[in-house]
Amino acid sequence: MESEKLTVFNERHEKIGEATRREVHEKGYWHEAFHCWIIAFEGKIPFVYLQLRSEDKKDYPGLLDIAAAGHMLAGETVEEGVREVEEEIGLRVKLSDLKSLGVIPYAVKNGALIDRELAHTSVYMSAKPVQNFVLQPEEVAGMVKIPFDAFAELWSGKRDQVLIEGFEIDEYGEQAELKKPAGRESFVPHPAFYYDEVIKGLQKEIEVAKSAGIA
Repeated sequence: MESEKLTVFNERHEKIGEATRREVHEKGYWHEAFHCWIIAFEGKIPFVYLQLRSEDKKDYPGLLDIAAAGHMLAGETVEEGVREVEEEIGLRVKLSDLKSLGVIPYAVKNGALIDRELAHTSVYMSAKPVQNFVLQPEEVAGMVKIPFDAFAELWSGKRDQVLIEGFEIDEYGEQAELKKPAGRESFVPHPAFYYDEVIKGLQKEIEVAKSAGIA
């Protein structure tokens, strides 16, 4: 995986060539990623679905993250990037099933890792219960849900914790109930700017869904 080739960009987000995933993160090159957030309604209440990253992941093991996300390989289009959703959580969707939240550029440094992403960010409105996802075990260890309002309040600083509910895969490969409080330290440390932009985009799509009678 570290030898996969990614398209790299300069500070003006102009394509300048290709580099391996390892080089991209060592040298801090801008590169493209695909992020798919999932919202599901229970009655009138919108929930955010999140994945629990596998403990075997090199970066941010065991933390809560976007429902499905991944790097876009050199030459890949956003439509091809949608493959991450089925690969990671077993949900087969097309690009036309998603609502785009735009491309969100952000940078974060974690030790020797310098991650500068151009994140093609989308939301999928799901009718699927959180327990019904089929996970790629080497990537994803569980799926949880959080009421959207609580999730937004967590990242605005109005609350310190949220209650996560869902499941994790146990040592026997079976679903085990997961229900516990989680603070911001339990999440992948995407920059606050990224979370703010995503929450605004999700809020807009939730209002559209309500207006359309989905909830």
